[in-house]
Amino acid sequence: MKPATHVKPGDPGVKKLSDYLCFALYSTNLALGRAYRPLLERLGLTYTQYIAVIALWEEDDQTVTSLGEKLFLESNTLTPILKKLEAMGYVRRRRDSVDERQVRVGLTDAGRRLRQDALGKSVASAAHLTPEQEAQLHGILVSVRGSLLDSAGKREEN
Repeated sequence: MKPATHVKPGDPGVKKLSDYLCFALYSTNLALGRAYRPLLERLGLTYTQYIAVIALWEEDDQTVTSLGEKLFLESNTLTPILKKLEAMGYVRRRRDSVDERQVRVGLTDAGRRLRQDALGKSVASAAHLTPEQEAQLHGILVSVRGSLLDSAGKREEN
C-alpha cells in the first residue's frame, strides 16, 4: 500500500474548501438560516415549522403524506413538527373521514394569522437580489435539486 501524501496549500490540483459547490450550498443554507432568524424568533417558529406553515398557507387541509412530499420530509420527521405546531395552536390534525389511515393537517385561525406577521419578509431583499435574479436563482436551484434527486433515484415531482 502506498503511503498517503501530505497536501500543502497551493499544491497544484488541490481545491480549496471555498471552491467546492457542496460547501457553497451548505454555507449559503447556514447564512439563509441566520437571515431568517429574526423573523422566526418573532414568530416563535423553527425554520422547518415555518416552511410547514407556508405549505399549509398554499394548500390548507392536506394529508401528512402530501405535506411531507412537498417538504422532502419523512412522516417520522414531520409528525413531531406538526405535533409541536398543534400544541402551539397553529394547526389541527385529524383522521381523514374517508381513509382513516391518513392523517389530515390544517391551519387554525392562529396559523392563518401568522401569514400576516410574515408578509413582506423576503430573504431575496436581504441578499440584494433583483426579482429577475431571484427567479433565475430559484430556477437553477430547483433544476439542481431535481438532478440530484434523479441521480439518487428519489425524484419527487415538486
